[in-house]
Amino acid sequence: MSGSEVLDVARESIWVMLQLAGPLMGIGLAVGVGVSLLQALTQVQEQTLVFVPKIVAMFVALVFFLPFTGAVLSGFMERMADRIANLG
Repeated sequence: MSGSEVLDVARESIWVMLQLAGPLMGIGLAVGVGVSLLQALTQVQEQTLVFVPKIVAMFVALVFFLPFTGAVLSGFMERMADRIANLG
């Protein structure tokens, strides 16, 4: 494998990681900001209040995005298997 092929694999791996983590992190961020805004508006400054809605939202998002995650990982593995098969 040449240096450019290694960089292609690394770039594709980072892109897959961003595709998988991006939606979940975005939802976690949105829920965190929403709960923080609610806390600021109601002046309830309980620090543990943000964790339960965030955990529930992340779990629901994980279940919702599971088919997308499987498709992305499956496609990535197929491309990697093709590269490995073409090495020899």
